Amino acid sequence: MGHLNLPASKRNPRQWKLLDIITAIFFGLVLLFFLLVFTPLGDSMAASGRQALLLSTSDPRQRHRLVSLVELGHHHKPIEACPANSVDHMPCEDPRRNSQLSREMNLYRERHCPLPDEMPLCLIPPPPGYKIPVQWPESLHKIWHSNMPHNKIADRKGHQGWMKEQGPHFIFPGGGTMFPDGAAPYIEKLGQYIPLTGGTLRTALDMGCGVASFGGSLLSEGILALSFAPRDSHKAQIQFALERGIPAFVLMLGTRRLPFPAFAFDFIHCSRCLIPFTAYNATYFIEVDRLLRPGGYLVISGPPVQWPKQDKEWADLQAVARALCYELIAVDGNTVIWKKPDGDSCLPNQNEFGLESCDESNDPSNAWYFKLRRCVTSTSSVNGEYPVGIIPKWPDRLTRAPSRALVMKNGIDLFRADTRRWTRRVAYYKNTLNLKLGSPAVRNVMDMNAFFGGFAAALVSDPVWVMNVVPARKPLTLGVIYDRGLIGVYHDWCEPFSTYPRTYDFIHVAGIESLIKLPGSSKSR
Repeated sequence: MGHLNLPASKRNPRQWKLLDIITAIFFGLVLLFFLLVFTPLGDSMAASGRQALLLSTSDPRQRHRLVSLVELGHHHKPIEACPANSVDHMPCEDPRRNSQLSREMNLYRERHCPLPDEMPLCLIPPPPGYKIPVQWPESLHKIWHSNMPHNKIADRKGHQGWMKEQGPHFIFPGGGTMFPDGAAPYIEKLGQYIPLTGGTLRTALDMGCGVASFGGSLLSEGILALSFAPRDSHKAQIQFALERGIPAFVLMLGTRRLPFPAFAFDFIHCSRCLIPFTAYNATYFIEVDRLLRPGGYLVISGPPVQWPKQDKEWADLQAVARALCYELIAVDGNTVIWKKPDGDSCLPNQNEFGLESCDESNDPSNAWYFKLRRCVTSTSSVNGEYPVGIIPKWPDRLTRAPSRALVMKNGIDLFRADTRRWTRRVAYYKNTLNLKLGSPAVRNVMDMNAFFGGFAAALVSDPVWVMNVVPARKPLTLGVIYDRGLIGVYHDWCEPFSTYPRTYDFIHVAGIESLIKLPGSSKSR
């Protein structure tokens, strides 16, 4: 049989097709190499890749490698910015995450942190047009609109004097829902019943504070009020307070103790805070009682005090106060003022709320992720002399060693040595390091490892306020800080802090290595 002679190109079509593909891939890779190395496209794609890695949580190994490079100082490229819609992001106060949780006792509005591997590794950007904040004390009355372009409160609460938009600023007339004419006349009225002047009262807690005009107005009376509210539908009310230079904190009274020690506040205030004090067998009133110093004052303004259609709630509130032997000072319109007894609350054997004293195993100053207790804290459970009227007046209490310092061995001597040390160090910060402490550039200050509050005490003559943070795994010295007339919170620095971005002008830490070491161990957490 004869053979048919075909052209060479048709003898093996499969072989030539494969060769064409290999050749095309080779030249394509060469072209891509030149594009990535020698054109701006390469820089753009690399930045995009880094951003994807920073924001990705799908591969924990990649994330851990990047974290290690950053911690070792080997990641030489800038950390990328987070997306523009994250300008107000707070990892532990994320409404999208928390909305999936139970509504019971406002659990969903409390602090809930994502796992470390779920948090993006990127830098929170400022909003467009962000400016250096207005300096104190002018900031008490106005801030830049562009720094917080949230008009909801101004639109909904402007007629009550909360805040208004005026040109490039938000202005703060000083009003509130229960004092639309301004906090000053309201405080003057309270002063008829409470010793707001003369240094008897120093530390205050303002619950459900709005934009904190009440706390801001108390500063002129020498009273340091820590204002709190949850992240809620008003959006950014605590952020507005901090931008104004007023002590404030994102917080919700829900299922846990508030992160403060027992008997911290001389004065607790609620102006239409809408906390159901008598719900859950008066659990929330009991928590307020834990925080209020013996001899201190509790003021509730607004519902249910003599409020239409809330007769039962008002009657229940009075019944709880009577069960705890609170002295009724005055009922003035929709405002009630009580004084807590100097000694233990007298709990009769029978009361309609079933209130009992806590047992001795309960440490009333343990308040980091600690579930609320339905028992009343006795004054004998905390060693020391701390009732209002017995504790020294302000400013003498700042430098007096409180008996609660004995929570540490040789605590009184440690207190005095700590005070001297920080007087010297702060002078060094200002005079040698030329830090701007004491200048108008610094108003909101945080001390991440406060111990006895010596750093804050050394700044008392400066126009600043200091958030003293006591790490939750360290000795519970926060009670000493409050006895001095200063304020602060418990916190664990393995988690994000509950505040908005860009709210502190100066952050200070001493002994930073102690924040990451396990107590009594050389191992890092």
